[in-house]
Amino acid sequence: MDTQPETLEFQAEARQLLQLMVHSIYSNKDIFLRELISNASDALDKLRLEAFRDKDLQVDTADLHIDLEVDKAQRTLTVRDNGIGMSRDEVVNLIGTIAKSGTAELLRKLKESKDTGASQELIGQFGVGFYSSFMVADKVTLVTRRAGEDQGTRWESSGEGTYTIEPVDDAAQGTAVTLHLKPEDSEDHLFDYAADWKIKEIVQRYSDFITWPIRMEVERTDGEGKTTRELQTVNSMKALWARSREEASEEEFKEFYKHISHDWTDPLEIIQMKAEGTFEYQALLFIPSHAPLDLYLRERKRGVQLYVKRVFIMDDCEALMPEYLRFVKGVVDAQDLSLNVSREILQQDRQIQLMRRRLVKKVLSTVKTMLTENPDRYQTFWKEFGPAVKEGLVNDFDNRETILEIASFDSTHDAEKPTTLREYVERMKEGQEHIYYLTGASRSIIENSPHMEAFRAKGFEVLVLTDPVDEMWVDSVNEFDGKHFQSIAKGQVDLDTEEEKKSAESERDQQQKDYADLLSWLTKKLEENVKEVRLSSRLTTSPACIVGDAHDVTPTLEKMYRAMGQELPPVKRILELNPAHPLVSGLRKAHAEREDDSGLADTAELLYGMALLAEGGELSDPSRFMRLLADRLAHTL
Repeated sequence: MDTQPETLEFQAEARQLLQLMVHSIYSNKDIFLRELISNASDALDKLRLEAFRDKDLQVDTADLHIDLEVDKAQRTLTVRDNGIGMSRDEVVNLIGTIAKSGTAELLRKLKESKDTGASQELIGQFGVGFYSSFMVADKVTLVTRRAGEDQGTRWESSGEGTYTIEPVDDAAQGTAVTLHLKPEDSEDHLFDYAADWKIKEIVQRYSDFITWPIRMEVERTDGEGKTTRELQTVNSMKALWARSREEASEEEFKEFYKHISHDWTDPLEIIQMKAEGTFEYQALLFIPSHAPLDLYLRERKRGVQLYVKRVFIMDDCEALMPEYLRFVKGVVDAQDLSLNVSREILQQDRQIQLMRRRLVKKVLSTVKTMLTENPDRYQTFWKEFGPAVKEGLVNDFDNRETILEIASFDSTHDAEKPTTLREYVERMKEGQEHIYYLTGASRSIIENSPHMEAFRAKGFEVLVLTDPVDEMWVDSVNEFDGKHFQSIAKGQVDLDTEEEKKSAESERDQQQKDYADLLSWLTKKLEENVKEVRLSSRLTTSPACIVGDAHDVTPTLEKMYRAMGQELPPVKRILELNPAHPLVSGLRKAHAEREDDSGLADTAELLYGMALLAEGGELSDPSRFMRLLADRLAHTL
């Protein structure tokens, strides 16, 4: 077997990210040690769980720990664990490659960002713990052996785009990462990471809560002035979720969040829970301060960490947190579950379902409190996670009312500040029965839609819904606080008061008689595209608009279903005309005076095409539309 070192190249994205780390885009270099210790802690968790599940695995779990070894003379720092370790393939896949979604997007944003703080936040969204070693080291050596395997692997790189990898026969089980530290007087090196006091300080600040002992040799001077080195455990090892907010500092909770999330920024909110009685568990949850880059990617991981009696069970327990709260991080420690519980069992477990319901209600109630007591923090939350939370309106019937209470929406009331539904209802005009809304691709498209004209003229507030998920939930949620949701692009719209209706009744009856022939003719001419042509009460300046019946699927939702592979029968909609517009009245006059419809059919097609474009729709034959329009314009010259 070939035992010579093999030189390989980092994946392109990993190489670019590595260079960013080497050139120190992150100002707090102390963080590298927290990341390495966090990785070592994960490896110990995984070994204990693997040994429990695989009785044939020959490993000693009696003294699982993390060692920190400092060599001042050689200027090296080694972080060593006796955890699960890695195989050769795992080393290549986990370190030579970034196997996480959103890499390209992260790199693009990092390159565009000129602000150091923004760069720090972006790095935090991605979580690139091992790469942070190159902020303080000229070279990194990793030696590892996976539990149950005979041969180990040695990996080494100076962060210049390549790394060497070779088999080793005498590797201890677990992983040892040795940093060959940059010179103490290096221009970008502020602290001496080969000093005992500095390493101890970092551990106690960032990793004190790690549940495994972190050991290192420290100098001790006795009463006679004699100096010796002795092995010390430098962390307290207290499970932070078992401590109250009075027993632990705010900083400790923040550092614990960074440990479990691999985020480098503080959480937006910290949530603690403790259930006692027939079913006991403790939970420590966090709402991040920003959305991760993979929040809307299908292959992302989600869920909180699950422990049973302080024993780590799994990293991303999806059964404890619904899809729409996938951004929530944290730990749940149950007292009454089996240590041998599997993901399949968790999906059916009654206790897990009970915990999930309570955790969800606690998260949503925390957001509700945030809304009333800390509006600025709430606005940050909703800006980052609002579209995800609204997914719960579709699939979490039990908590739908609470989600509606904490949701915010853009509206025509204030272009700068979103509104809650409660605020909308309080502003409703006297006699208004519905909460009006319009969905669309952007605010500008919605605000310029012909559907808005009558609502704007009469001062009715309209919710501006631009998130893709809005198309889904508005069809499944009927009302809020007794007020029904009504799309202004569906059904008939009648905004007139009783007095206005009475005074305009005779005029409307006359319009219906005057336009009856035109409406019948247009319905026949456009029958391939529309099911009816009628007069409109929602238009003030536009000649026409397209609306759907009350229960029709919207064109956007139709596209979404087709994109997901679900074919729907074509939905014909309704063309509404503004009888006060010169184009419409002129068309009526021309139709009444001509014995044939030569030329008018083209006008009818143009009228429909304009209405379709005005709502952001797509023409079935754009070139034909342009040809008809050009010909008609030419006749006006």
